[in-house]
Amino acid sequence: MSRSPITGGVLAGGRGRRMQGRDKGLLLYQGQPLIEQVLARLQPQVGTVLISANRHPDRYAQYGWPVFADAQPGFHGPLAGIAQLLARVETPFLLTVPCDTIGFPESLADTLLARQRATNADLVVAHDGEQAQYLFALYRRELASSAQHALSAGERAVWRWQATLHRIEVTFADAQQAFRNFNCPADLDAAAARQ
Repeated sequence: MSRSPITGGVLAGGRGRRMQGRDKGLLLYQGQPLIEQVLARLQPQVGTVLISANRHPDRYAQYGWPVFADAQPGFHGPLAGIAQLLARVETPFLLTVPCDTIGFPESLADTLLARQRATNADLVVAHDGEQAQYLFALYRRELASSAQHALSAGERAVWRWQATLHRIEVTFADAQQAFRNFNCPADLDAAAARQ
């Protein structure tokens, strides 16, 4: 059993509007579902994993990790998934990653945790050198009530909620490609063409 203080949280609960309503985590890239590729990158960095998914819970559960739907039905965005995972996490920290970004840094968890310990921040967000990557964040477990309160107050933007907290950003040098995600079918096609 791992003694890692970090639980990984995969955010796979979106509506998939730009993917024509398809469940992003289950889309294939190079013959493998995106969720499998994200888990392969995340699992070595954390002690355990939780998955936020509002559709196809049985498909996500086949990967052996607990799957949780948002507390309120209706696709309220990634903040709803983060709130649900924070309410379920048992380790001191939750590291969230979206299900549509397969190349994030292998040092993500260690780097964010080191910065949190150096600053005692509520959360630490990855930055790719040009912009913050708000869904790649390490949260203290104690933020569960804050996330739920923000949702109850009508907040849906993760970055606005994060801005109310003691937030630190960590820049990953030359990492713009590492945080590239798949937003629409053309993104998958373009990535496949580059291979």
